[in-house]
Amino acid sequence: MNLPKIEFANKDVSQIEADVITTYEAISGRKLAPGDPVRLFLQAIAMLIAHQRLLIDYAAKQNLLAYASGDYLDHIGALVRTERIPAQPAVTTIRFILSAAQPQAVIIPAGTRVTPNGQVFFAVQEDITVSAGSLQADVLAVCTAAGTVGNGWQVGQINQLVDPLPWISQVSNITVSSGGSDVEADDMYRQRIYEAPESFSVAGPEGAYKYWAKTASPLISDVAVYSPAPGEVSIRPLLKDGEIPSPDILNAVDAICNSKSLRPLTDQVIVAAPEVVNYNIEIEYFVAQDRSTEASAIQEAVTEAVNGYISWQKEKLGRDINPSELIARVMAAGAKRVIVTSPVYTQVEPYQVAITDTVNVTFGGLEDA
Repeated sequence: MNLPKIEFANKDVSQIEADVITTYEAISGRKLAPGDPVRLFLQAIAMLIAHQRLLIDYAAKQNLLAYASGDYLDHIGALVRTERIPAQPAVTTIRFILSAAQPQAVIIPAGTRVTPNGQVFFAVQEDITVSAGSLQADVLAVCTAAGTVGNGWQVGQINQLVDPLPWISQVSNITVSSGGSDVEADDMYRQRIYEAPESFSVAGPEGAYKYWAKTASPLISDVAVYSPAPGEVSIRPLLKDGEIPSPDILNAVDAICNSKSLRPLTDQVIVAAPEVVNYNIEIEYFVAQDRSTEASAIQEAVTEAVNGYISWQKEKLGRDINPSELIARVMAAGAKRVIVTSPVYTQVEPYQVAITDTVNVTFGGLEDA
């Protein structure tokens, strides 16, 4: 959205005060001295009017998508049948291994819990059967607590069976747990509301696939949709902070976008992670001699600027690798001159994301202006 800023009421306290006093003087026919008790009273009234106008402006803006927040934003979302995504639990795939192959099937019931540490628990979502003669079965498990608490458990760390089962000798997660998130933030929810009309189409346009893909998780910040061949639709979601989605999140997107109620019959929808374009950062920068006393602070600012560039570069799909942006940020941090060996300008496809590999930032010292 690229709309001009608007104000529903003038909130300038000095202007309101001047208007109140001028109006009183015009009606009463006398001038008010700076210390006049009437002037002091009118100034207090002007403050109340300014506060009231502030509330009027705020209330009016809560009816507009660009300004609405919290529950007000939820009410705007209801107009286009778009609800805020609640907090989501992390998910992972758990492998159950038997002590020995059995002549009959072994059932692992839904609700069976596993844990990495006795504090965070993952529960099997549906009954899973280990076939007769088999030794193992894999099943999706969901964290019992919504939010980010269940994220980031590495392969093999979730390995304690909480609810004992016969014949089970070992359990462990075979995917990194991911997908746990807090309630969808206003900014991301606002963007989905803005994109919601795209979902009304039944013909499978790009915007509709983007909208539905984002409903899979509040962690999804960007989605690329393109057609590599006639009849094929490729969907590439990207998570907040440029994180690559896990298989579990990709499966969630696939389940939504391949739903028969959403996907046009002739579309073959393929959901995959974005392609990663790696690049290196190797720069040397100098600080002006007359800013020598600030050199230490400038070095810290440059480090922050480089980190900010790294985040900026990977937060959106298809963002070209742009050394000019890096130079601008480092110069704004206080550097006098910047020599960039890497990266070089590189075009990035809409389904790709640029992520740093190595970072080498060298302070070249002080030099004359």
